[in-house]
Amino acid sequence: MPLYEYHCKKCGKQFENVVAISEADKKQVCPYCGGKNTEKLISLFAAKPASSSSAGMPGGGGFT
Repeated sequence: MPLYEYHCKKCGKQFENVVAISEADKKQVCPYCGGKNTEKLISLFAAKPASSSSAGMPGGGGFT
């Protein structure tokens, strides 16, 4: 299941929650205040580029 980020409109805190894709857009309960007025945030995808010496594959495993 994917990890989603949410913002609580009651206490203003952000939190993460592992939620099924089918449940991701539903209101989640804030773990800090118990509030149910939450919104899903747009998360950025981050990937670490593989270096040619650390990929563990012949030739570095990178694309050429």
